[in-house]
Amino acid sequence: MNRAASAKGQTQAGVVLPPLPDDLRRQEPHAPVVEGQPVISILARERQALDRANARQGRTVQFYDDVASKYGTR
Repeated sequence: MNRAASAKGQTQAGVVLPPLPDDLRRQEPHAPVVEGQPVISILARERQALDRANARQGRTVQFYDDVASKYGTR
């Protein structure tokens, strides 16, 4: 029923938003902790994971800004 209402609302509004890229829905896992590894290497991998997550967030913001510029915001 929700899907039907959503489709009806989109049809009435006349605006069909583009789908969100799949990459932007992905969650970044923490770096694995392996017993015996130096803490600094674990920290380095965790920082790389954070960098990937921050880059994905930046792409999400860019995607939203692009959609907002095309369709406007309230």
